[in-house]
Amino acid sequence: VQLQASGGGLVQAGGSLRLSCAASGRTFNGYTMGWFRQAPGKERTFVASITWSGASTNYADSVKGRFTISGDNAKNTVYLQMNSLKPEDTAVYYCAARPGSSRYFNSYEYAYWGQGTQVTVSS
Repeated sequence: VQLQASGGGLVQAGGSLRLSCAASGRTFNGYTMGWFRQAPGKERTFVASITWSGASTNYADSVKGRFTISGDNAKNTVYLQMNSLKPEDTAVYYCAARPGSSRYFNSYEYAYWGQGTQVTVSS
């Protein structure tokens, strides 16, 4: 399984970015895809997840109402639309995948990881 995250960058507070995670290496039916983030000196934390079918999504409280996770099965790609960005959203964002369609909020629950993409929000 290979996961390639992209779309990070520098944006002003209040702005938007869309991250993409291109998945390859197998079929992902029955998988859960997640986004995590890690700020300097802090632990990697859950941001959002989606089952491959798209039937179930979950969000961290800190991003609810601002971020939206979605998927395009035809392109084997998962997206994270980030709106109303805040300086505290600054982090390296990672996409992850694991078998199973359920709620997985911890990084240790995910078997596969992308390389990360930097998101910097200036005040």
